[in-house]
Amino acid sequence: MTKLALIRHGQSEWNLQNRFTGWVDVDLTDKGVAEAQLSGELLAAEDVEFDAAYASVQKRAIKTLWLTLEALDRMYLPVTKNWQLNERHYGGLTGLNKQETRDKHGDEQVHIWRRSFDTPPPQITTDSEYHPIHDPRYKNVPKDKLPTGESLKITLDRVLPYFDAQIVPRIKAGENLIIAAHGNSLRALVKSLFKVADADIPGIEIPTGNPLLIDIKEGTLDVTAARYLNAERAKELPSI
Repeated sequence: MTKLALIRHGQSEWNLQNRFTGWVDVDLTDKGVAEAQLSGELLAAEDVEFDAAYASVQKRAIKTLWLTLEALDRMYLPVTKNWQLNERHYGGLTGLNKQETRDKHGDEQVHIWRRSFDTPPPQITTDSEYHPIHDPRYKNVPKDKLPTGESLKITLDRVLPYFDAQIVPRIKAGENLIIAAHGNSLRALVKSLFKVADADIPGIEIPTGNPLLIDIKEGTLDVTAARYLNAERAKELPSI
């Protein structure tokens, strides 16, 4: 079986502060560092020989991958970073405290922005410090490709073409891979791999710093088994 490990980054500073983060490049908390180190230890116990790794271009995912590879004693593995694996862009909600946003706009509206499949948040404007046009890591990304506020559907439309073009061929070739990314970009991969319906995918939760190890039938993209390695923090998985 080919192995694919999906890892949501450890707890970030804005996770702790209950703020909409999205594309803001916040760091891990001490707890997030410990979660990332544990993810590597859990993977090491599986005795899988990984061939390569992928991450977004956001430091919380990159650092999670570093710490995982260090615990695996595989820091030499080739790593590819790509912005298309970034977290969902929360648009005009970026930086806001989630509870304060509920108090202002109401629970129902915030729930729609956060959990509906195809309703995006308010769009961010170019005068905001959080607009990606101001971030040098995206200087080579065409401006019309930079998101200004994404629904889950829009996030999937960004993540899945990259996954299908760059990562799927390696899986089908039998390479064991690690992907360190974010709650919503990993939802996109879970939706594709487990064939989750549009209506059901917003309810899929992926815990921080807990590797989801997936067995895939050799030469295909057919999932045969999957489990979170930290059983105490495991979430329910879609049916295979």
